[in-house]
Amino acid sequence: MTGQRSDARRNYTHILAVAEAEVASQGAQASLEQIARAAGVGSATVRRHFPTRKALLDAVFKQRVDALCDRAHTLCTERDSRSALVEWLHELLSYSVAARGLADVLSYQPLQDGTTQDSCAAAIGAAGAVLLGRAIDDQAVRADITIEDLLIAVVGIALATENYTDPATQADRAFQLTVAGIGADCT
Repeated sequence: MTGQRSDARRNYTHILAVAEAEVASQGAQASLEQIARAAGVGSATVRRHFPTRKALLDAVFKQRVDALCDRAHTLCTERDSRSALVEWLHELLSYSVAARGLADVLSYQPLQDGTTQDSCAAAIGAAGAVLLGRAIDDQAVRADITIEDLLIAVVGIALATENYTDPATQADRAFQLTVAGIGADCT
C-alpha cells in the first residue's frame, strides 16, 4: 500500500474490514461481489486491491497469522518441545475453527509447491517448522513427520468439523486423537 493515494488506502482499509465481516459470516467462499456491494465500491475496485480470492483471504487473516507466528517463536523457548508444538497446533486449530475461512487459506496451496513467502500458509509453515524441528531434535516426535503433515491434519480437522453443531468440541476430540499418533514411540 506504500505510495498509494489516501483515497486508495481508505478504500483498501474499508474493503478489508467489510471482507473480514463477510468471511466471518460466510467463510472463504464469501462473494467478492457482495463484499464490493457492502463496501460501496465496484467489484473492479475490490479486484484491483485483491486480484485473487486467495490474496483477499491472506489479507483478512494476516494479523491473526502474524500473532500465531509470534506465538510459535515464544513457544520455542519452552523446555518441553513436544508440548510446545502441540500447544501451538491446538491454537492454530482453535483459531481455524473459530475464524471461518482460515483452513481454506491454508489448504489453497501446498507448501512445497512454491507458496509465496508473504502468504499465510508460508508464514504458518515456517513458524511451525521451527517448533517441529526442535521436537524432532529432542526425539519428542517421530522424525518422519513434516510440517506439511501436521498442517494437513489441522486443516483437515477444521474443515471436517465446521458444520457440526459444536465444531470446537468435535475438532478438539479429533485433534487429541491425532496428537496421540505423533509421539516418538508411535510407529
